[in-house]
Amino acid sequence: MDHIELLSPARNLDCGLAAIDHGADAVYIGASRFGARAAAGNSTEDIQKLCDYAHRFGAKVDVAINTLLHEEEREEARLLIWDLYRAGADALIVQDMAIREMELPPIPLHASTQMDNRTKEDVAKLKELGFNQIVLARELSLEQIRSIHNAVPDVNLEVFVHGALCVSYSGRCYASEYCFGRSANRGECAQFCRLPFSLQDAEGNTLIKDKYLLSLRDMNRLQHLEALMDAGARSFKIEGRLKDVAYVKNVTAAYRQALDAIMKRRPEFTRSSYGISTYTFQPDLSRSFSRGSTDYFLFGRTNDLASPDTPKSRGREVGQVKEIIGNGYCIVVSSTESFSNGDGLCFFNEEGRLQGFRVNRAVGNHLYPASDPHQTSSVIGSLKKGSRLWRSFDQQWERLMSGQTAERRIPARFLLEETEQGVRLTFTAESGLQHSEEFALEHQLARTDQSASIREVLSKLGDTVYVCTDVEVRFSQPWFIPRSTLAEWRRSLIEKLKVKSENSSKPLDNPVLYKRATFQSSIFNLQSPLMSCRFCLRHAWGQCHRESEKIKVKSEKWKDPLYLVLGDGRRFRLEFDCKKCEMNLFSS
Repeated sequence: MDHIELLSPARNLDCGLAAIDHGADAVYIGASRFGARAAAGNSTEDIQKLCDYAHRFGAKVDVAINTLLHEEEREEARLLIWDLYRAGADALIVQDMAIREMELPPIPLHASTQMDNRTKEDVAKLKELGFNQIVLARELSLEQIRSIHNAVPDVNLEVFVHGALCVSYSGRCYASEYCFGRSANRGECAQFCRLPFSLQDAEGNTLIKDKYLLSLRDMNRLQHLEALMDAGARSFKIEGRLKDVAYVKNVTAAYRQALDAIMKRRPEFTRSSYGISTYTFQPDLSRSFSRGSTDYFLFGRTNDLASPDTPKSRGREVGQVKEIIGNGYCIVVSSTESFSNGDGLCFFNEEGRLQGFRVNRAVGNHLYPASDPHQTSSVIGSLKKGSRLWRSFDQQWERLMSGQTAERRIPARFLLEETEQGVRLTFTAESGLQHSEEFALEHQLARTDQSASIREVLSKLGDTVYVCTDVEVRFSQPWFIPRSTLAEWRRSLIEKLKVKSENSSKPLDNPVLYKRATFQSSIFNLQSPLMSCRFCLRHAWGQCHRESEKIKVKSEKWKDPLYLVLGDGRRFRLEFDCKKCEMNLFSS
């Protein structure tokens, strides 16, 4: 039986707790330092609180220490790792091989996607070096994942299934460092790929002007989870260590429900943690941050990768402008959606640029924008009859998601049976945790059958993590037991069970040995590409030589080399490796 793990992001403690409540089997979170999202660091104390909570459900907490380390930082990193181990962290996600040379506690290491794990040879070497879970590159197809699993079947393969995409192979982007002195491999990415560029040819002709040419859509593989499971993926990772708690709740719940539906049909797969989450809302991915969706090379190269018009989230499409009244005083929308005061809407103007406005008052499909005269003239003035509208901020949804939206409990059952001296009460949880206790009782016959009363009292598990799904009573006669006595037995057993549960979740001091590395992490130099990408601008704009030859269509003549040009005039040369089907970006 294969364990399947849903791995959710946590920007902070609140996000981590929400991820567990909404069904995550594991959470990944940044430590106070050395994470690939420097803006998402967390104290060891908060990580310990998350571990304590997650371990109640058999869920894990993976801590990201996945930047390249400077020599003088290694001792600080080593001490931090020991602190995280004592706090209960279940694994470390790492990039720098220097970590393996340290005196480490017995904690598993996961190979970060920042290592650019793309081939079965890469994965086999990492497995030999002691990594027990490997985060594969996002660009791999289903068949490539299957090939890696078949070649190295005894290592857990982790794949991204949802969230933002880097245009470069992870770990091989140096553009932010080169342009802004902020290294992506040090957790300080300046989002170079989300900037507007113009595309010029070798003669300086502008082919495309001021578009977000390197900005990709967001990954969404909700409909392909079963195919990934069959290909050998065992951990499904949601991107989002900079996302808010509403995103974590909604996306985690959506993938939890999808995975549970598959495992209900496929008993050979089972989830890697315990508990059932119940929700007060219906998960809807269209209501969370999204630049549009793509399965991103899962079934080969497609034309739905780029988001060249905007790097921002448009949200959910909600209709079209039917009428504009009074120079923008009121906007009538043709839509089946309901609107609320405070909604944020956006649209593309005639120049193809995204603009937005706030709804001050909504009366049915009549929307009255915020009363800022500057906004009315500059933004609403660009709105036209027939313009498509998206909701970038949903007031009603945000209000719903700000409250308690899920509860997670572990199914459990009681068995009450008579003994010579009294009774034995046994509690068994779905997690396998079990505790029995015998209580003295003088056997006195009750006037009526007490089974219903016994079930009612024992089922009241209050604010514990358990929910009682069954109470079995094995009595030869209807013995009388006061309700207060039953309640006291239940409390006594649950208290001892709590101690047993806490002890069982403490890390074991079993040694974890790592072989010495035989290769080093890559270092940027000016001769290297600033980016290496599976995404190709030629293909995205219909100028792929290979595709043109295949369908016998002559593509427009773009004279190489091509250049991307920033608004400040800086130019970056593009090279296309058609044999590998890759694009490289160089400083010019």
